Amino acid sequence: MTPTADPEPAATGPAEDLRTLFGESIAVYAALSGPRHVVETANPAFFAAIGEDRARTGVPLAELAPELAGQGFLDLLDGVYRTGEPYTGRDARVVLGTGAQEREVFFDFTYEPRRDAAGDVTGIRVIGVETTQVKHAQRLMAEHRALLEQIVRQAPLADVLDGMARCIEELAPQQVLVSVLLADPDGRHLRHGAAPSLPAFYNEAIDGIATGDGVGSCGTAAHRREPVIVTDIADDPLWADFRHLAEPAGLAACWSTPILARDGTLLGTFAMYHPVPRAPQDADLALARVFTETAALAIERHHIEQAKLAAEADAAAAVEELAKAVRAEQRLRAEAEERATASAELAARVRAAAAAQAAVAHPERCQLGGAAGCAEPAEIKVADSWGDSAWGCGVHVEEALVNVRSVFIASEELGGLAAYLNR
Repeated sequence: MTPTADPEPAATGPAEDLRTLFGESIAVYAALSGPRHVVETANPAFFAAIGEDRARTGVPLAELAPELAGQGFLDLLDGVYRTGEPYTGRDARVVLGTGAQEREVFFDFTYEPRRDAAGDVTGIRVIGVETTQVKHAQRLMAEHRALLEQIVRQAPLADVLDGMARCIEELAPQQVLVSVLLADPDGRHLRHGAAPSLPAFYNEAIDGIATGDGVGSCGTAAHRREPVIVTDIADDPLWADFRHLAEPAGLAACWSTPILARDGTLLGTFAMYHPVPRAPQDADLALARVFTETAALAIERHHIEQAKLAAEADAAAAVEELAKAVRAEQRLRAEAEERATASAELAARVRAAAAAQAAVAHPERCQLGGAAGCAEPAEIKVADSWGDSAWGCGVHVEEALVNVRSVFIASEELGGLAAYLNR
């Protein structure tokens, strides 16, 4: 029996008016009678709420929707029928349906007693407005705000994307599994970003897939730079090379949207998988758009931070290289200063030796040993461009040749040079 085939008696004018007013309304309306709360009449919105397959009248509400029994709503009806006092509930959570059809909804509702001419309660009117979308919108905004705060706080990208995926899976009206893939810098491959509810073997298999036509929903969406909707993976040619992965993963539909930077650069893909073949509704597409933009913001922020860190590392490396060059220059300068000092000292020794040679033409001992002196025989004669000369041992002569540019081996008979070469 359909809801429009069971009007309330014509004598109850106000009830007939209510049925007419609520007939096409999105508000839920039902008229219940007796202590068993038999559904006398109800508008389409009421039956849509409890399930079109249960659109019957003349049946107690407890039999029509037995899942209500454990949630307190039938007890509230009993109380209104017994006391005659109306009851109003706000944002009441109701679980309707069972098994795969089970769903969570929220209602603002009122139970009003129906009375006869004597004022006795004969039944209850149920009037309600579903607030599920409002609740979901509130939760969506709260979760979205939390994600934005994470991005501002520079939370790790993996945490942001994982939280976003879980949020969407909780908010979606029907079961959905979310995946985010990240594009390589060259835009030719997609890497795993987040997919908390997809099987591990599936995530591993698609990690690194190429972008291009026919590479599933995500590879194709990345290549085309536009959303790709696959409503039935089993029959879609885009999934020819990946059906062997989708089937054991329990995936039957996949809608993928490219994640693009503000300049159009590919950042990745955002995908929603479903366990049954299904086409997206407007709400699904809107949800995908909202979170695709959020993912783009998170990924761009991550790239900016990574580039900043790389630049800081390059700058630090450059500073370190400059410091090394400065230290090397300082060492060279110190060594040059040491050589200059040694050169001056040796030149002074040569001059001192030259003065001593005025008395002794060929001394027996080395004259280049400095203040400490040198007991080695004087074998080689050296001179400088100023005409000063001295005799020294092989070690001190070599030191003079290395450190004093103007010093050279000097011997009229070349005996000094032979002694140096044969030392």
